[in-house]
Amino acid sequence: MRNTRLRNCAICTADARAQPGKAAVLTTKRHADEIDARLLLALTDEPRATTIALADKAGLSRNTVQARLNRLDDNGMLKSFERRVSPAALGYPLAAYMLANVKQRRLDDVAEALAGIPEVLEVHGLSGVADLLIHVVAKDADDLYRTAGRILDIKGVKRSNTALVMRKLVDYRIKPLLDELGNGSGG
Repeated sequence: MRNTRLRNCAICTADARAQPGKAAVLTTKRHADEIDARLLLALTDEPRATTIALADKAGLSRNTVQARLNRLDDNGMLKSFERRVSPAALGYPLAAYMLANVKQRRLDDVAEALAGIPEVLEVHGLSGVADLLIHVVAKDADDLYRTAGRILDIKGVKRSNTALVMRKLVDYRIKPLLDELGNGSGG
């Protein structure tokens, strides 16, 4: 189960033969083309559309749409529906980002422990002044304090710095990149 977080990356995948204690080998996956972009734009506009509706909107055959959707999914290019669920709607209105420094030999253990904390939405490995960027949510300030404490209690976490999200200025988006690719000017 080692390096599964890398295996799910949209543009790279960990070599399944990576040995414990050795760096994973990253390989580039096939990139989306203009046809994929048209299909993904149609799906972005109407996420619940049927295959036939997507085919009509993208100007493709139903079989082409189904085959491409299967390939995009198999290649890890389609992400989970989870991204569309608002943590605030679940009672977690506070969002914060934590920068954490960890003992490098404990990185996999730290990542596994972080995955066990429900309030941790995602974790990115970084280069630079910190090792991890941890996106967390909380019910209130006390809950954030408790969650930060749980993270600091993880064996291998040396220190952290927490920044509270005051407001979101640009929401997660992929449509501008699809527009670029769909117009033939991307990539």
